[in-house]
Amino acid sequence: MGRGDGTGRIVSRPDADDTGTGILHVDMDAFFASVAVLDDPSLAGKPLIIGGSEGRGVVSSASYEARRYGVKSAMPVAIALRMCPTAIVVNPPYHRYTEMSRQVMAIFHDVTPLVEPLSIDEAFLDVRGARRLWGSPGTIARDLRARVKAETGLTCSIGVAATKHVAKMASTISKPDGLLVVAEADTEAFLRPRSVRALWGVGPKAAEALESRGIRLISDILDTPRPALDRVLGPAMGERIWHLSRGIDAREVHTGRSEKSVGHEETFHTDISDTRTLHVELRRLADRVGARLRTQQYEAATISIKVRFSDFTTLSRSRTLPEPTSVGQRIGDAAIELFDAIDRRQAVRLVGVRGEKLKPAAMAATLWDDDAEWRRVEGALDDATTRFGRGAVTRGSLLGPSRGGGALPTNPRPSYDH
Repeated sequence: MGRGDGTGRIVSRPDADDTGTGILHVDMDAFFASVAVLDDPSLAGKPLIIGGSEGRGVVSSASYEARRYGVKSAMPVAIALRMCPTAIVVNPPYHRYTEMSRQVMAIFHDVTPLVEPLSIDEAFLDVRGARRLWGSPGTIARDLRARVKAETGLTCSIGVAATKHVAKMASTISKPDGLLVVAEADTEAFLRPRSVRALWGVGPKAAEALESRGIRLISDILDTPRPALDRVLGPAMGERIWHLSRGIDAREVHTGRSEKSVGHEETFHTDISDTRTLHVELRRLADRVGARLRTQQYEAATISIKVRFSDFTTLSRSRTLPEPTSVGQRIGDAAIELFDAIDRRQAVRLVGVRGEKLKPAAMAATLWDDDAEWRRVEGALDDATTRFGRGAVTRGSLLGPSRGGGALPTNPRPSYDH
């Protein structure tokens, strides 16, 4: 979910110059909330929160009406409701989102085979080879917006530019339900007045480092010598920001999207201090990560965990495995080791487990496979899940008193692939 609330949007005139462009960034508007409205039109125009409505659920998304009150993703639903007391909490089944996403992506592929999905609700399109068939990039974008609306009932915002970075910035500025075209010759003029925080890859810490030195706008970056940027951000990021601020972005649209990570996390009804209970939760999350890795035929080279304490302090820890794996037992072992190394002085509100640096699963087992027995057991669990559904068969250690009472998670949700 984007952070913007739709105020201050900028859109192009119908006759906007699109010379030198060819990259589109298409972003569905408040996708999760819009699907909820599609299923229940009486919700249109009302502040909506997508997330768990009980206990300590977390906001997954929100309508623009709710965002204007400051509601943001990852915020506890209870806090969001205090900020926007009139908001309605809804949580449509996830299959509706994937169903609508497939429809939208199919429309994109009708326009060009060069489609790079970034998530369930956004993608880059390279339309440079589609001009003869569909017209100029600006025309393609206008027709695409109209077609998405007509065939799905959903709106989208599109940025049109010469590069992926500028196209993504343009789509964000045009939201909601807008189109912004940035001709190649206008790239610098478009970038100059933008905040450094708008640059792709500049997070809060990097932005603070720049702003503390008076570098607040992209125009300030353009006036800053490259060595000075390197001293503030480090050589790698300094180089990237130097190029992006000038509209230089050589990245092509890649049609074969490779997953970067697979993860799951849980928010608990009440904060938990009991180590054994937390170990059980980490083990259960690790099993779910392993199952998803096996389904997608990946193995993770790195395992990371996320721990959020009662005061909302959040820590992340990771370690690289000797060999990539999709075995839940191995992932759980690594997650628990990482967890036990944390100096915990408060109760825990949330835990998460993630497999990172994914690699295609090995096609053949090695002669000596220490995990052979666990692979066999987890393969049987996968078969049972396919036949009877998740949770029909599980570890004995995941059952019993430690799963009762206040330890039950209130917002079980996947941290969707990046």
